[in-house]
Amino acid sequence: MIDEDDYLYFACRALDGMTGIVAELGDDLANVRPPFPGANSPHALLTHCLGVVSYWAGALVAGREVVRDRDAEFAAAGPVGPLLERAAAVRDRLAVDVRAARPAEPLRGTPPAAFLGPARELTQGAALLHVYEELAQHHGQMEILRDWIVASATASTPDPGIGSRMRGQS
Repeated sequence: MIDEDDYLYFACRALDGMTGIVAELGDDLANVRPPFPGANSPHALLTHCLGVVSYWAGALVAGREVVRDRDAEFAAAGPVGPLLERAAAVRDRLAVDVRAARPAEPLRGTPPAAFLGPARELTQGAALLHVYEELAQHHGQMEILRDWIVASATASTPDPGIGSRMRGQS
């Protein structure tokens, strides 16, 4: 159906897109939360996605013990450097986990209901599809969030060049 290289191409494309946005925004703007109920910062969304990849691919597919505090992921804030380093390590580990996966076999654990995964029995392959689902949807969410943050920062700063620099157009 789909081979490992194709899966990793699309999953890593979404993950790399998110890390690129967080890197572009930098320490201050990557931690901005819009004033909407339940809104997250780009830093928190990337932290959440790293938790998704680590748990679903690492624990449920590869069988590693992974300790995850899902609620804390959405409250995460801080400098982007360490987050980007963690993202690179998670990305590398994902490639190893995907190559070792047995797509038709059952998961190597049962996800807690609070993790809001698919509401059915999953195979390892389905868990990896869930990882991609999360990465793709949060990448799109982060693109819109970035646009809002940049527009808000541009409106509140006397430097008219901030918007173009944030998109790498300087």
